[in-house]
Amino acid sequence: MKDFDDKTKEFAEVDLDRENRTGFPEVIFGETKTPKQSALIAEKIYKKSDLFLITRTNNETFEEVKKIIPEAKFDESAKMIFSTKKETKISGKISVVNAGTSDIPIAREAEITASLMGVEVESINDVGVTGIHRILNKVDLIRQSDCIVVVAGMEGALPTVVAGLVNKPVIAVPTSVGFGTGEKGYSALLTMLNSCAPGISVVNIDAGFSAGYQAGLIARK
Repeated sequence: MKDFDDKTKEFAEVDLDRENRTGFPEVIFGETKTPKQSALIAEKIYKKSDLFLITRTNNETFEEVKKIIPEAKFDESAKMIFSTKKETKISGKISVVNAGTSDIPIAREAEITASLMGVEVESINDVGVTGIHRILNKVDLIRQSDCIVVVAGMEGALPTVVAGLVNKPVIAVPTSVGFGTGEKGYSALLTMLNSCAPGISVVNIDAGFSAGYQAGLIARK
C-alpha cells in the first residue's frame, strides 16, 4: 500500500492510540467526510490496528476505499464499510432485538459494531409489541445473552417489555421510524427515558453504533 500519512494530516489527526486505551480503534464518521478523506483515514487506521470501521457512509465512499483496501466490505443497510484481519475470539454474546423491519438498518449498525469487537451476536427481527407473542416466543433465546440491544421506533415500548423479562442490561435505541407526533424518533426517545423498568440505558435516536459499542464492552466483560 502507498503511504498516505502526509495527505491524511492535511485534514485529520488520527488517534492511533485509541485501541490501546479503549480496546477498539477510532471509528470514522463518514456522513460529512468526502470519500477520499474517509478512505485515507481508514487506510491509516487499518495499517495500525488490522481493523477499520466507517459509519454513515455510502457506495461512492466504498468505491474509493476499495482502491486502497480491496478486501473492504460494505453493508448497504447499515451504511457501514469495514474490514478486519484480526483473529475472531468470541468473548460474550449479545442479542439485538428490533420491533419492525423498518428498524433493521439501525439494528444492523449495532450488530456489525459488536461483531467487530469479537462478540457473538443473535439477531431477532420484527418482534414489536403489537404482536406480543412474537417477543414472548424469543425470551428463552434472549436470556442467553450478556446484554440486549432493543431497537424500536413509533412509541418505543419494546425495550420496557424486554427489560421486564430478563436479568441482563438492556440498551434501548429509539429510531426515527414513525410519523406525526412521533417527531422523527423523539417520542420513542422520551418513552425509553421514562421507562418504569429498571436496567435500561438509552442512547440517542438512530444511534445503533453507540448501542452496539456499549453492548460489546459489557459482553466482553
